[in-house]
Parts: sequence; structure tokens; C-alpha cells
Amino acid sequence: LPSSKNAQENMTKVHSCAQYIRLFEELSVERIDGIEHFVSTDVKFKDPFNEISGLESFRRLLVKMLDDVKGLRFEVTHRAWTEDVLFLRWSLHGKVKGLNWEIQGMSEINFNEQGLVCQHIDHWDAAEQFYEKLPLIGTILRIIKRQLKVS
Repeated sequence: LPSSKNAQENMTKVHSCAQYIRLFEELSVERIDGIEHFVSTDVKFKDPFNEISGLESFRRLLVKMLDDVKGLRFEVTHRAWTEDVLFLRWSLHGKVKGLNWEIQGMSEINFNEQGLVCQHIDHWDAAEQFYEKLPLIGTILRIIKRQLKVS
């Protein structure tokens, strides 16, 4: 973590970061219940399928993810910091409707003045890692991809 104006703020960010990574790597309803200790009440979250605001909406999203993805497992493989932003490289593994899924992505996580997570933006390729695996639309997308490919 880079040096900050305030050592206490720095320690809060380090703690929030560790708790936030642990939330995803050990995702459970019990962990979700305690996120207000390191996530702000006005948190914003965005991924290829969702754009939400507020702690309760974020909780619902996490619980829904647990319900929808069986055997859900996150693995954070890389971390990088700037002054107020944490970047994570991760893998998500699990089963959706009986199909095994693995998604590779990056998260951009911002902290507020209190050192709490206030924004989380996930970046991952929904076309290749999700839609192409669906029976009907996946076939169409793979055909389009082959036609656009440079030889």
C-alpha cells in the first residue's frame, strides 16, 4: 500500500482490503452479514450484468450469487494498489444450472475517506466467458467471432 497522508487511514484501508478479499474468497451468508464494517452504506457495484447502489442491494446481489452458483469459489491471484484504488485479478469457479463455469476477471475497488469500500467495478469478458457457453446464443457468437477473426 503506498504511503498516505494519514497513517490511521492507511491502516483502515489495509484492514478493509484484507476483509474485502476474504469476503469473496470465503463467501458465505455469515460473511455477507458483517460487510458494513468494511463497505460503505452508499457502495456502488457494477459488472457486466448488474449496476447497483447501496449496502442492502449489494448484500442481495452477493446472496443471489451464492444461490445461483453452486460450489462458488473465488481465488484472488494478484493485487495492486494506487493511493485510493485496489486492483484485483481473480478467478471465479462454480456451477450454474449444472454447467461448470470459470471466469477470469479484474476488479477496481475504490475507498472513501473513512477507508471503506465505496465502489467496486468488475471487468471481465461476458461474451467469451459466459454467453458463448450458452447453447443457442453461444453458437451464434462463435460463428460471428470466427467471421471477424483476423487470419
